[in-house]
Amino acid sequence: MVTTKLDLEQFEKDPNLFLERIIKDYAASSPGNSLPDFDGIRIFDEPLVGFADGDDAIFQDYKNREIIGEFHMTPREALEKYLRSKGREEGLAERPVSVISMIMPVSREIRLSQRRESRVPSFQWNRMRWKGEDFINELSRYLVSLLEELGHEAVVPDLTEFFGATEVNGIRRSNWSHRHMAYAAGLGTFSLTDAFISRRGIAERCGSVVTDVALTPTPRIYENHLANCLFYREGTCGRCIERCPSGAISERGHDKKRCREWLLFEQPEVAKEIGRGEGYIGKYLGCGLCQTKVPCEDRIPPDGSGKPRD
Repeated sequence: MVTTKLDLEQFEKDPNLFLERIIKDYAASSPGNSLPDFDGIRIFDEPLVGFADGDDAIFQDYKNREIIGEFHMTPREALEKYLRSKGREEGLAERPVSVISMIMPVSREIRLSQRRESRVPSFQWNRMRWKGEDFINELSRYLVSLLEELGHEAVVPDLTEFFGATEVNGIRRSNWSHRHMAYAAGLGTFSLTDAFISRRGIAERCGSVVTDVALTPTPRIYENHLANCLFYREGTCGRCIERCPSGAISERGHDKKRCREWLLFEQPEVAKEIGRGEGYIGKYLGCGLCQTKVPCEDRIPPDGSGKPRD
């Protein structure tokens, strides 16, 4: 990768705009953002991009065990760990730290295939789960390489040797949450299922990169961390409860243990029982039924829309 003088000028003039354009252009042109096994359909539509100050007090709030826990890294901690591992930590304390957050909305074709399912994910959705993750990693690594070429430091925390999980009350909790980065970067809020609802809905994946570029934070304009979910906003909907094949979602929220049991142990057996045991890929089938055929599938649901969608 070789950056041009024009790239450097545009980056220095408005790094936020430059990075947003780079991310959207890459998603539009990369072969990795497609499914060759399904006529090359796109995995993700145009990304949403937001930015956060890596020293925002919200990242210390995440260390509260009622939110995530002490084990969760702040962006500055993540960059420090990375640069120390490379012997490049000199002057780090004086550098700015920012987060680049990306929301990758699942394409309409894949969402339509998933709407028709009620017990196991569609094959297209299953490919999105794993091929989509590969693509987000590809895009994130590209951003790191580009930023380094522009003279800055950057890291994808969940692609490092210090990324890991901690057992909390029998539930595995990772030390880097893309969804919480997206919330900090003004891209949306959480839901009854713990998933993230952006203005492009809940059917999406997230990614994030930490860098020492001084980026202008995206304002957080929502009232609270659950504002985009109809269940919490107006006491209606709960359509995701009906869509969950395992009973892991209820009015009390998302039972992570039950969800994991279904994903890893029960769902594969169900797939075999209904003649769908072959053709899936990945560590597990994935699920995501609660992310389609719901009012928040591809938007922030307006008031009064808490009913099934065709």
